Amino acid sequence: GFRVDSLTFAVLQDYINTRSKSTGRRGKPLSATTIRKELVSFGAMWTWATRMGYVKQPFPKQGLRYPKIDEKPPFQTLAEVERRIARGRLTKTQQDDLWDSLYFSTEELAEVLSHVKAAALHPFIYPMMLTAAHTGARRSELMRMEYQDIDFESGKITIRERKRSKGKRTSRTVPMSSQLKAALTDWLAESPGQYVFTLNGTPLTVDEANHHLKRTFADSRWAQMRGWHVFRHSFISNCASRGVDQRMIDDWVGHQTDEMRKRYRHLLPSSQRNALESV
Repeated sequence: GFRVDSLTFAVLQDYINTRSKSTGRRGKPLSATTIRKELVSFGAMWTWATRMGYVKQPFPKQGLRYPKIDEKPPFQTLAEVERRIARGRLTKTQQDDLWDSLYFSTEELAEVLSHVKAAALHPFIYPMMLTAAHTGARRSELMRMEYQDIDFESGKITIRERKRSKGKRTSRTVPMSSQLKAALTDWLAESPGQYVFTLNGTPLTVDEANHHLKRTFADSRWAQMRGWHVFRHSFISNCASRGVDQRMIDDWVGHQTDEMRKRYRHLLPSSQRNALESV
């Protein structure tokens, strides 16, 4: 019942103020990032309506004020997360935020993948999780990975992207570790078809991918891990902690902004501590 031509700056600001009092995940105040995305989507629709002649005034977004957002905690190993929770005095929300910042060190990752290999109920699970851990591919990228994307001769995997550019299809390539190459060789010998990771020959759905992740880690030390993105965080964090050139990491995982890189920066080996001690 709202007249579109009566939309003003004050109406949008009131919307932001009202939404900022709503609750989001885990009962936390709704993130300013979420509110901003809502208005970006509405703004795109408004631009289309302007081109079509349905509205005449520009979208009144200039000067809108959003609530402040809390910076996400830096990525931490399982041992660090467990140690901080064991100290106590953390709310449930604070503990959940810590679990969201989880990444596995190389030693922890080897233990995790060993568990996956032993506990997996279907043959696609281990090679899929190993690929996530050794390439930093997102769940959606793993699900649409095709047989032709695996180049055993050059030792590289092509990852089809959707987030980097809205106007064109893009991809990136990541070298295969020897462990990953061996696992994919064995798996693809048994799984003919267009897509790399399938369940009984059928491409996975999002719900299936999430279900099998949770089921694999149920009743284990890693049952609190939030989702497939933990493997991506682990890949980037371990590359950063070993001093891999940031440009290589960007190419492998598709990072484009400093905001994306910032949460991993504390892992880079450097002379900062020695410099401080010298002072």
